[in-house]
Amino acid sequence: METSIFKFGELPNFKKFTPENINKELPTVIEKINLDFKNIEDFLSHYLNQKQLDWDKVINPLNEINEVLRWSWGVISHLNAVNNSDSLREIYSKFLPEVISLGNKFGQSKIIYNTLVKLKKTNNFDRVKNRILDKEILEMEHSGISLEKNIQNEFNIISEKLGELSTSFSNNVLDATNKWYLILNNKSQVDGLPERVLELMSISANNHLKEEGDADVENGPWKLSLDIPTYTAFMTYAKDRSLREKLYKAFVGRASQGNENNSQIIEEILSLRTKQANLLGYKSWAELSLSTKMAKEIKHVEKLLEELRKPAFKTATNELEILDNFSKENGFPQSEELRPWDISYYSELLRKEKLNLDQESLRPWFPLNDVLEGLFNLSEKLFEIKVVKANNEAPVWNDDVLFFNILNKESKKIASFFLDPYSRPESKRGGAWMDECLSKNTFQNTLPVAYLVCNQTPPSKDKPSLMSFEEVQTLFHEFGHGLQHMLTTINLPQAAGINNVEWDAVELPSQFMENWCFHKNTLLNIAKHYKTRERLSDENFEKLVKNRTFNCGIATLRQLHFAITDLRLHSNLDSNQGKTSDEIRREIAKQTTVISPIQEDQFLCSFSHIFAGGYSAGYYSYKWAEVLSADAFSMFEEANLENSHNIKLIGKKFKDTILSLGGSLSALEIFKLFRGREPKTESLIRHLGLSDSKS
Repeated sequence: METSIFKFGELPNFKKFTPENINKELPTVIEKINLDFKNIEDFLSHYLNQKQLDWDKVINPLNEINEVLRWSWGVISHLNAVNNSDSLREIYSKFLPEVISLGNKFGQSKIIYNTLVKLKKTNNFDRVKNRILDKEILEMEHSGISLEKNIQNEFNIISEKLGELSTSFSNNVLDATNKWYLILNNKSQVDGLPERVLELMSISANNHLKEEGDADVENGPWKLSLDIPTYTAFMTYAKDRSLREKLYKAFVGRASQGNENNSQIIEEILSLRTKQANLLGYKSWAELSLSTKMAKEIKHVEKLLEELRKPAFKTATNELEILDNFSKENGFPQSEELRPWDISYYSELLRKEKLNLDQESLRPWFPLNDVLEGLFNLSEKLFEIKVVKANNEAPVWNDDVLFFNILNKESKKIASFFLDPYSRPESKRGGAWMDECLSKNTFQNTLPVAYLVCNQTPPSKDKPSLMSFEEVQTLFHEFGHGLQHMLTTINLPQAAGINNVEWDAVELPSQFMENWCFHKNTLLNIAKHYKTRERLSDENFEKLVKNRTFNCGIATLRQLHFAITDLRLHSNLDSNQGKTSDEIRREIAKQTTVISPIQEDQFLCSFSHIFAGGYSAGYYSYKWAEVLSADAFSMFEEANLENSHNIKLIGKKFKDTILSLGGSLSALEIFKLFRGREPKTESLIRHLGLSDSKS
């Protein structure tokens, strides 16, 4: 297979991963994995008779076969998310059941299970190897290894069905998002929108209508759609209230009607998850999910969420009252109540008046290249690394994708990453994420390589990508994930980088990096006007800091609403009986929203995080990890952020513990190694500006 596209352990040649090539070559890869797996089982069945088992003989071949599968399917999954097409989607769906079936086969091999148990029993390994083995054994138990044959078959059928359902869920959200649009021809319909947004919408309309020549930004037409940059901008700036209402209802009702309706899929997913958890001896999916997380028990999660909910609800109620009064003073009908499609619009007007902050007008200070340079300088200062552009060294899947190498203080290459920065609604999943391309593996001699994917505003004809401050934070966030993957010093791949890190602790480095966006020196070294090179003023920086806590009650409550809904859907089975997911969510909304969801709001139908991502019974992880990251950052604050000597020392400690140790120890142990104690919620409540309202 010399010419195969599947060159395991190398950077993928993405352009060759066409649906035709995948269809032709993936069956051979799967066949070889099956054969190798059989050989490993044959070897282990004899080897099991030895008195003492050897780590390398057992673990290395297993790791290699797992990596071949992860790498091969990983490239296809990645392209399905960033370069989606009907034909690729078809291929993805075609092979997904086989891949799930392979995973089940690995996880349900009695020979491997017995070997791992004996390997642990016959050796006195260090804590890292024991932790890896404990996790592998528990994961196999979660894969149904201990089930009787007929129950195991049922378990496997459920696994495959869940895989199919989550793919359908994801496709429905993508299709429903792309399907809805309005072509606007009247200037009054786009009144209030910044020029940048009008430009995007007019180019989009031009492409849609297949017009020749340049788009007419001034006179239209403009295409209004549900992709996040357009949706957010329109809800924030458009004066036309009836269009805001129409757009809002379309957005919150996505994938809840017609061919793309996810309502039934949700009920099916929840029912199958409960069934699967029960087969494994857990009361609920949440109990199963938390057994491998830092929080461990449902009551610990509920305690944390309630500690944050009380002050957030109080603060949010107050914020809504202020917003209501402000809207009435600014022409909103006295007899009417604010509706969900008014919140972003009047919040932005209030922000401008109260903070004198026009976020849109600050974009020219955040061109992508300057933001990257500032982010890399900060990382160099904190973590003794250098980030170097290396665009021609790697194949890419789109011409906008950038490639970088990371060097250590001896200028030796230790890792690399791809950055795919811009929104491409027609082919790229929304949101932002980090994923592994290659993992650190000393046996294979491979260095870690990460995918960093964002969906920020693309450049236009005469302007670079000018980022909103929120997009700057998102880039810092994803780079934080990347750092944990890339700066690992653990040589065992099963615990290197983000591997083996508890899910609810994995957001710690990413949210930690976001804190630096509010550090004056860091931000002012980044923010230079793309034309004049003038620095962002101190005054504007102060406004951004104040803006961090502006309407923070409403924003925090929104996240808590998602987290509590997710937990309840997956855990409170007795009180959920007979109610639809939507009814349960609306009950929870009484304690977690200050404006009740409207009838058209079928948010769960597009809640991909928990129905098509890895966050089921784990959405609370964002807040859990925010507690960890705020507490970690407070150590830098206590040492004085302007004391470069101290900051360097603590930065090194952060790198040597949280970034470097990956999943080699429990997240709590690593946190304590860094912070010297267990985490506390005070720093987060202070950072969010909720402290005054703590009851």
